[in-house]
Amino acid sequence: MDFQPKFNLVIVAPEIPQNTGNLIRLCANVGARLNLVDPLGFQLNDPKLRRAGLDYGDVADVIVCKSIDEYFKGVNMETVYGAVTAGTVSYTLPKYNLGDTIIFGSESTGLSSSLVEKIIPENRIYIPMIPANRSINLANAAAIIVYEMWRQLDFIGAASRSNLGQSYFS
Repeated sequence: MDFQPKFNLVIVAPEIPQNTGNLIRLCANVGARLNLVDPLGFQLNDPKLRRAGLDYGDVADVIVCKSIDEYFKGVNMETVYGAVTAGTVSYTLPKYNLGDTIIFGSESTGLSSSLVEKIIPENRIYIPMIPANRSINLANAAAIIVYEMWRQLDFIGAASRSNLGQSYFS
């Protein structure tokens, strides 16, 4: 049976292996596919990536694409969202659906203007922040948006509270 991701998380030219390791853990825990777009700023066997990703590398669905155009082949652009600091639509406003894609750029440069132009304007989303700050850490920003996407789908596929066992705080 083929893996059917709830969402596609795309990172264009990631630079920091620890962020990618954290994204592997995120995707494994929400049932998303992680698509990394070359060039990568590290090797996939980097110890820092493996440490941050713990043992989730075996259960996460990670694909490396040669280019963003390779990823876009066969993708309906109406289902593609881009996280941009200069966006005009809060990440909470779109109505997300199964199979949607969220794209982030590299840690140092974000998404290029040419890539942003490929994303329809109402899908250029941002995370509200205090004025004059640059951005939130890539892995944290992705977690914020991916969990909003999943929340809108009532956390489909999540473990129920009764399946989680006894909490120390219950």
